[in-house]
Amino acid sequence: MYTIQKASIMKRMAAFLLDFILMTIAVTGFAFLVALITNIQGHVDVMNARKEYFETKYYSEFGITEAEYNALSKDEQVKYHYDFDISQEDYSALSEENRKNLDAAYGLMRNDEEYLYAITMVTNLTLIMITMGLMTAFILLELVIPKIFGNGQTVGKKVFSLGVVHVNAVKLTGVGLFTRTMLGKYTVEVMIPVMMLFMMLLSGEGLTAVLVLGLLIILEIFAFFRNRLDTPIHDVLSHTVCVDMSVQQIYENEEELIKHKQRLHEELARESDY
Repeated sequence: MYTIQKASIMKRMAAFLLDFILMTIAVTGFAFLVALITNIQGHVDVMNARKEYFETKYYSEFGITEAEYNALSKDEQVKYHYDFDISQEDYSALSEENRKNLDAAYGLMRNDEEYLYAITMVTNLTLIMITMGLMTAFILLELVIPKIFGNGQTVGKKVFSLGVVHVNAVKLTGVGLFTRTMLGKYTVEVMIPVMMLFMMLLSGEGLTAVLVLGLLIILEIFAFFRNRLDTPIHDVLSHTVCVDMSVQQIYENEEELIKHKQRLHEELARESDY
């Protein structure tokens, strides 16, 4: 009745690479704008200033007076500072007393209201910056541009003569494009991994994050290799497939497809009469 002319893996990979480069540039640019608007750097400066304050506050525990400390040069003063970024190996090498002093100083910083507010804002704004940067880039490169080019073509797909159609070879609809891009690509394939990475870095829920990421990878592999069209999750969700535009016949809508099937059926019926 109709055939799907799947795009070759090499063409799809080449188009993906070009789109990935453009996506990286766009995400970086939009994230930078969000950072400027939200003034995340101001909160980073406060966080670093409070950290430096607590690292340099306890020079007296090193056995020198305030006058002696102030008389030292900046480079010499560093020898009497705590280092909250100390490695585990260096931490273990400290004496028990120095470890207790370092832990106490770090504990005071972690309970400091200014520091807590600053680090909370940095964390939240970083997530907002990444989320908004990705969302805006996806809307521009994976929704607006494909709508302008038609047939679901991104810049990469346009360059390599690829397109996206529904699995019955009917032209990609707006709903299909939105489902493919915002639900499949942005939400499932990008934001879930991003949130899991944040969970691993911030909350210590490493096992849960690893399990979710592992499950997502398994589903992606299963979706690609266990269906006849070799499509990833975003295409499975939207019932779409990437095709070679140079040889693919595309039907404008379901009615045109039905009419084409009827014509084929009539031709077969006439041939059978002979």
